[in-house]
Amino acid sequence: MNKIKILLKDLTLFLSAFVPMFILIFIKLVIDMLNNNLSFNVLNSLNFSTLIFLIICGISGLIWNIKNAGKAIEIEIISRENITDKHFLGYFSLFVLFALQLNLSLVSGYCIFVFIMIFIGIVYIKNSLFYINPLLNILGYNFYDVKYKVVSDGREKEAKIFHKGELKIQKNYFVNIKNDNFTFIDTKKS
Repeated sequence: MNKIKILLKDLTLFLSAFVPMFILIFIKLVIDMLNNNLSFNVLNSLNFSTLIFLIICGISGLIWNIKNAGKAIEIEIISRENITDKHFLGYFSLFVLFALQLNLSLVSGYCIFVFIMIFIGIVYIKNSLFYINPLLNILGYNFYDVKYKVVSDGREKEAKIFHKGELKIQKNYFVNIKNDNFTFIDTKKS
């Protein structure tokens, strides 16, 4: 059961990274529909339903991962580097171009969309690329490579951490390190 929960969390984090793209595609479909460039048929109904489902899953999954992190530990930040800009611009531009050029009004376009998302999802989850998430950047989170010390035992470790605002060196924070590629500072306890 725990493996299923972890897989669901990973899958919803993957979907959350694409919420801006799903919204762009949804807007494109609505505009095409309003301009009579698209007709309301079974495939377009499926497109709208799929996009709404993916947007809801992505946003819900992100909230689930931020709010239900589990037991937090206290850490002291030894060093940090804000690397937000190193990952997001290329990723964001990739899916903007993908969203604008994809023709979901064709069955072939819809199938390609599904297969591309499956292929990207496998790579994203298998390689723990959870830190590549433009939605978090849009919501004001910065992404840091951090070297920290666990306050309770003095061990020094490294992780990738999301934090709203600037992460201060020599300051203690509470965090649940899920893995070295994705975690949030618990702002309620810092």
